[in-house]
Amino acid sequence: MTDALLWLSFGGPESPADVRPFLENVTRGRGVPPERLDEVEQHYQHFGGVSPINRLNREAMDAVRAALAAAGIDLPVYFGNRNWHPMVEDTVAEMAADGVRSALVFPTSAYGGYSACRQYDEDIARARESVGDDAPDLVKLRHFFDHPLFVSAFADAVRAAAADLPEGYRLVFTAHSVPDSADRAAGPPEEGGRRYSRQVAEAARLVAAEVGADGFDVVWQSRSGPPRIPWLEPDVVDHIEALHADGVRAVLVCPVGFVSDHLEVVWDLDTEAKEKAEELGMAFARAATPNGDPRFAELVVELVREHLAGAEARKLSDFPVGGCTLNGAPCAVACCEPVRRPAPAQAGQGRPAS
Repeated sequence: MTDALLWLSFGGPESPADVRPFLENVTRGRGVPPERLDEVEQHYQHFGGVSPINRLNREAMDAVRAALAAAGIDLPVYFGNRNWHPMVEDTVAEMAADGVRSALVFPTSAYGGYSACRQYDEDIARARESVGDDAPDLVKLRHFFDHPLFVSAFADAVRAAAADLPEGYRLVFTAHSVPDSADRAAGPPEEGGRRYSRQVAEAARLVAAEVGADGFDVVWQSRSGPPRIPWLEPDVVDHIEALHADGVRAVLVCPVGFVSDHLEVVWDLDTEAKEKAEELGMAFARAATPNGDPRFAELVVELVREHLAGAEARKLSDFPVGGCTLNGAPCAVACCEPVRRPAPAQAGQGRPAS
C-alpha cells in the first residue's frame, strides 16, 4: 500500500536573507572560503535574492497532482528539500504525523552519480532517522534520462529555440560538472564507471537524434571545486570561445542535465554563456528545461505506475534501470559510491554551486 508521493529536490533561497544560510548549507564541510560565498551570493542578489527552483517545483507538483487525479491515482504530494525549506526532515515528520506509512519519492534529477542520485538516498535515510520509528517507508523512483517523454520534451524545446537562430548553428548540451574522481566512481567498475557522464551523453544523443542534428557537443557547467581538483570539462563558456575560434557563428545550448530553469541555468547559461556569445558576435539561444511541459507530469505518473501497477518501464536506451531504492539503501545497480573529499581548498579556490 502506497500512501503518498514525496517530491524531493535541492532547494533554494526565497528571500535575500535566505541566501547566505542556504549557501552555507550547500557548502558545509567542503572548505569553500567565505570570499567565494560572497561572489556566489551576488549571483542570487542579481535576481532579487530568490532562486526560481522552489516556485518551479511547486508548479510542477501542481501539474503532477492534476495528472495523478486524471489517472485515477489518489496520492497526496509532499515537498521536501535537501538544502532549504521545506527541509526533507520536516516534510517526512509531517508525513508521519499525517499517518503516511509508505510513500514513493520522486527526486528532481534524471541521472545517476553521487550528487544526482546517491545523495538523495542519503537525504531519505537522514530524514527517516530524524523521525525515528514512525517514519514511513520511502521508495525512491528510478532514473529517467532516457524516458521517451523526457527526450521528446527536450527535443521540442531545441526545435523552438532553433527558430531564433540562423542555419548552421552548433547544438551544445550542458549538465552540471562533477569531480572526475566522482564520475569514475559512479557505477560498477566492470561497466567502466562514469554512469553519470555516460547517461548525460546518452540523453544528449537521444535528443539530437530526435531533432535530426548533424552534430552536437556535450559540455559542462557550474563547477564548484578548487582548480587543483580535476572536474568534467570543457566548461560551456570555454567551449563557446573554442567554437568561435573554429568559425561557428551561432550556438544553441540545451541544458539536458537539468529539469528546471533554476538559478544555475539562468545565471550560468542565460547570463554568463549568453554574454560570452554576444561578446564574440555569435547568435545564441537556449532550450527550455522540461518541468513546465505537460509531458513532465505525465512522466512522473508513469514512474508511479511502474510501482503501483507493475507498468513496463519505458526507456530508449540499454542502460540498467537504476535509482530505485528503499529507505535510502544503495540501489541494486551500484550506482554511485561517495568519494572521499580532498583537504579543504585554500582561500580563493573553492566555488559553490551557483
